[in-house]
Amino acid sequence: MGSFSIWHWLIVLVIVMLVFGTKKLRNVGQDLGGAVKGFKDGMKEANADKPADAQPTQPTQQVGGQTIDVEVKEKTKS
Repeated sequence: MGSFSIWHWLIVLVIVMLVFGTKKLRNVGQDLGGAVKGFKDGMKEANADKPADAQPTQPTQQVGGQTIDVEVKEKTKS
């Protein structure tokens, strides 16, 4: 069972348009777009509210042209 071809998706789209109608699909699309926009705005506000000190940064190291995340551990004396 492979992936569907473009013709399968076109037939599905036509059936969905016949069942729901274009007006209802347009309203659903607008509602979904508004929800995504609201979510993005909320995420921007949440990030703007945090002070710069609160955001932890993880050190990185350049090795052979690639960036590698490293974890810093302090040594304890026995």
